[in-house]
Amino acid sequence: MLSISSVLSAQQAPVPTDYIIGPQDVLAITVWDQDDLSGKFSVEADGTFTFPLVGRVKVGGMTLRQAEAEVKRLLMDGFFKNPQLTVAVEQFRSQRIFIVGEVRNPGSYPLTGDMTLIEALARSGSTLPSASDEVLLVRAKPGAKADGPTMPSGDGEGNDVTRVDLKDLQSGAAFAHNMQLRDGDTIFVARAESVYVFGYVKNPGSYSIKKDTTVLQALSLAGGVTDRGATGRIKVVRLVGGKKVELKVQLDFVVQPFDTIIVPERFW
Repeated sequence: MLSISSVLSAQQAPVPTDYIIGPQDVLAITVWDQDDLSGKFSVEADGTFTFPLVGRVKVGGMTLRQAEAEVKRLLMDGFFKNPQLTVAVEQFRSQRIFIVGEVRNPGSYPLTGDMTLIEALARSGSTLPSASDEVLLVRAKPGAKADGPTMPSGDGEGNDVTRVDLKDLQSGAAFAHNMQLRDGDTIFVARAESVYVFGYVKNPGSYSIKKDTTVLQALSLAGGVTDRGATGRIKVVRLVGGKKVELKVQLDFVVQPFDTIIVPERFW
């Protein structure tokens, strides 16, 4: 099974040539056989930077290849016959994504290269044990600029929401959903729903569950049944239509969110 954290050790994919340059990006420009012209250049708020010999160069909104062609054109205007140069991104600062919810390091992250969903989750330190199996990718409607996280509640306002099963993504079963991210995307990892385990268990309390969690698995989360617990008379209290219903269950019974599992004392 693929671990999200393993992406951190993977070699970073090269930056695609269609990356759009924006303010605060730092460009690394290399001019062949011209060390005095090569260096790092920060793009300012108006999309320009200052380059030796030619002065201000407008590159905001251009791809890397377009920026190369523009710098080359300016250098050919009275300075060089056919300069050979490359333009790359040294620091990504203009485009950002947001990762929120049950991850170790939520926050804003620079969108680097062709970053994908699973790589972004790895950058955030991976998901917490309390995370649900579902990850939401929320993308602002066309023309909207996200200055902060776009929450899933905005779905009705025209945002695109893609739901991805984390287990399938990790195993490779849904690797087609390992989407390439865009500027302003928000990745939302919800908290897993919980059940309550009480009675004769080692650690009573509330526990996050995954889909199709059984009574036995829930009891394991609570440390297991004590010597005084009766595994043959376990009850589940469930809200049905606003009323509490008490169910006598076996260990393979599949619980639902907000169920209360009660382990009674066994008869001696």
